[in-house]
Amino acid sequence: MRAGVVVTAHPRVEDLAVQAEELGLHSFWLNDTPMVHGDPFVALGLCAKATSRIRLGIGVTSPALRSAPAAASAFASLNALAPGRIICGIGTGNTARRTLGMRPTTAATMEDFTAALQDLCAGRTIDYREGDRVRDVRFLHTGAHANTADPIEFVVAALGPKAAAVAGRRGTGLISFGLLDPTAWQALHDARRHAAQDTPRDPGSRTDSYLVTALHILDEDEDPSGDAARDATGHIVLSLLAFAADTAADSHAFADRLGPEEREAVRRLLDRRGTTATAPDRHTRLYPDYLQRIGPEDRDLILPSLMNTLALVGTRDDLRARITTLEQAGIDELLIQPVIDSPTEMAQLAKLLT
Repeated sequence: MRAGVVVTAHPRVEDLAVQAEELGLHSFWLNDTPMVHGDPFVALGLCAKATSRIRLGIGVTSPALRSAPAAASAFASLNALAPGRIICGIGTGNTARRTLGMRPTTAATMEDFTAALQDLCAGRTIDYREGDRVRDVRFLHTGAHANTADPIEFVVAALGPKAAAVAGRRGTGLISFGLLDPTAWQALHDARRHAAQDTPRDPGSRTDSYLVTALHILDEDEDPSGDAARDATGHIVLSLLAFAADTAADSHAFADRLGPEEREAVRRLLDRRGTTATAPDRHTRLYPDYLQRIGPEDRDLILPSLMNTLALVGTRDDLRARITTLEQAGIDELLIQPVIDSPTEMAQLAKLLT
């Protein structure tokens, strides 16, 4: 299985991209969460200039964050810096919108946005709408400014069949966060294939599947739920708990699908952050330091059940067996989201898969 890495934009992030390329990793991605992390397009431009081989992705942007012309310009500009190496990940903006205290957009809006980006980045004209006004929009100058000749790879973020169907109709790949269940991946692939049956597909387009997770390789006799394992995976687990806490008051809340121990962790997180599931400003309490290293005071929230569900923790042999099962489920590339100030997971991943 191929391997890549996902990080957050920060100063000198291009050094991590160079390290990833030197380790032989296939791709290097940046999150697009505007009010939490640095700008991924600025940072990826630096990565494009510092590298020569590794593929560079945004994982993921959203129509709730950027207009189609602005996003297409950013991707085509990156494609001019790193021709044929750019990956455009698109989602409903679940986290990026929730960190603003807003709802994500719909799958239908995401599909329209994906279609517009695909057309614009290929040099085609789209009908661009703002309210009642519709105008033809296309790049008015390409070449050195915006590369629409070399292909950009598109992937749609999916946790369920509705988003996977968008990927099928648009002929794109899939990316999913913390989805380590092979059966769930089979359902995504089935939904994509079913939706793609009556859709003409560009024979040159890629439809790869990417899985974002965290990784911790256990030393001999190491406790799989010890401090080291919790610190390496806690940012992933805490992101799920923050989402569960943020939506706990919703009808059909995600937290209701969790077990008693996990629901208690959600309650403790809300109490610890000094907010409630109905407070209008809860996003300002739940999402600071999102995907950063957790503090020791939060280790008790990193439950072994959630670590095993969302992350890869085990001995080298155990992890290789688990990764083989995921590969058999149709996952093409494993993307590790390391703790931002601890890039050792990249080296571990490269060594694990070679």
